[in-house]
Amino acid sequence: MRNFTDIGRIKVFIKDKNKKGFLKVIKEIFILLITKKEIPFYYFKFLYRKDVKNYLDYLSTKEVVAIGSNSELHKPEYKSLFNNKLVFALFCEKASINSPRLISHNFGSCFCFNNKNEKINTKEELVLFFERVFASLDTNAIFFRPPSEYGGKGCFKISQKGLASEVDDKYETIINGRFVHTEIIHQHKEINKIHSKCVNTIRIISLITSEGDIELVCSFMRFGVGDSSVDNASSGGFFVGVNLNDGTLKLSGLYMLEYGGGDIYEHPDSGFKFEGFKIPYFKEACEEVVNAVKIIPDRFIGWDVAITQNGPLIIEANWAPHIFLSDYAYGGLLRNQHMKKLVSDLKNKII
Repeated sequence: MRNFTDIGRIKVFIKDKNKKGFLKVIKEIFILLITKKEIPFYYFKFLYRKDVKNYLDYLSTKEVVAIGSNSELHKPEYKSLFNNKLVFALFCEKASINSPRLISHNFGSCFCFNNKNEKINTKEELVLFFERVFASLDTNAIFFRPPSEYGGKGCFKISQKGLASEVDDKYETIINGRFVHTEIIHQHKEINKIHSKCVNTIRIISLITSEGDIELVCSFMRFGVGDSSVDNASSGGFFVGVNLNDGTLKLSGLYMLEYGGGDIYEHPDSGFKFEGFKIPYFKEACEEVVNAVKIIPDRFIGWDVAITQNGPLIIEANWAPHIFLSDYAYGGLLRNQHMKKLVSDLKNKII
């Protein structure tokens, strides 16, 4: 992702034809300065747009940082579990959390499959290794993810059909890197109608309140574009808000400012209109997240969930989810009573 600064946001703001009038912008910035007690650079993310009437309901930079840095919301042992995709995959396997099957993994030239380790020294040996893997599985492709990267960085897949040529192309990347190898997810056919080139995941934000209740406070769906193998908004895709009450997509989505920050009402590849699309198994996805929170009781988590023909799979969990995206997708998280109380508790140091 390109380096994007506050100056970059202001440039997008200047070019955006959907911005509020100059005097209104100045007035709102002044009110935010007084109310939030910080220079509201975050205003130039989305809040300057004409359709954002309730700008005071959106989280400030200080409030977002407070949520992400509070030790009572995020225990170190949970953070370490989320931060490593290999550890998370192994944990899900042991805890019976529905997630993509872990097939194998490698640390450089050391590969592990079926609890056996072996050293790979050549392309030919790597082809033979994956031939054995494919022969023992009912999958025709394997997805590779770096254990510690975010935003879809470094992800790719290798297919059984193109194994030799794909290993030839990716050999140096694999042998000099560290990767978690999981089964390919076969996305639900209804979601494929929107975009089929990658798995388009749902982000669901969970919160354990100070009373100990598990609440789902926000959800949005991320979509890839073109031939990208990932759906992350930070990798050029976009996101669309989800109505939590019925699992339907909202009217429009948004690109991140790094990619122009434009509104989008239909997928650019398929022409599929978002509004009212009912996500299959959304209720089950929410139930899966609640069950996972009971097993991993970190108080504020962003869960990434894929929808297959047979139901939801939890891809990963994030203790530091992109809260600004959630904020915009929800329409101002401070409209949510649980988020409003959380922010108040953080300010009053009673969490």
